[in-house]
Amino acid sequence: MRNLLLIDDDERLAESLRQYFARFDLALESETHPLQGIERIKRADFDLVVLDVMLPEIDGFEACRRIRQFSEIPIVMLTARGEVMDRVVGLELGADDYLPKPFEPRELVARIQNIFRRGKNAQPDNLYQLGELSLDLDKKQLTRDGTEISITATEYELLRLLLQNQQRVLSRDEIMQALRGIDADLYSRAIDVLVSRLRQKLQRPELIRTVRGQGYQLVNR
Repeated sequence: MRNLLLIDDDERLAESLRQYFARFDLALESETHPLQGIERIKRADFDLVVLDVMLPEIDGFEACRRIRQFSEIPIVMLTARGEVMDRVVGLELGADDYLPKPFEPRELVARIQNIFRRGKNAQPDNLYQLGELSLDLDKKQLTRDGTEISITATEYELLRLLLQNQQRVLSRDEIMQALRGIDADLYSRAIDVLVSRLRQKLQRPELIRTVRGQGYQLVNR
């Protein structure tokens, strides 16, 4: 059974989701205060965090930023207004997916299962070398000169996808479909954000080439 933490100040939502999630072998715990939720993530072994944007004390964006300082645990953000900029900011801060409120519980479960499925279906033993960078597909680990680089599950999937398709340019639509099926009104901006985030962590922006009007290609030279 997977253990999840919901950080949302709506206690009624937490209870209804807890009962619904149990049908899918997902154990949901909840925390109404983000600072306490962050401390629980440090202490307990959760598999995923569902994080609301509108919270007391600090908002979900700040909570996401603080979580990413010490953990790469998958994060699904709930955006109350469903605004494009909310979702873009969440992706920039390291969220793996987002869902605008109001939402159907089944859709949230589907997005969570998709994140877990990506982890389960890891590729067989394989090692890609990019100069001083190495990506181990078996361990799902990125290193620079032997030192691990912390990347999110989505950033890993993006890098893996680019590595395994080095001979061609991948359109934003192809990347979107391979990663998680981002809303059509946001996908181009969301993919751009993910690429930018990955470039920063690689510290070699020239590795991912932008092909105007087409998409992205990894150039391993």
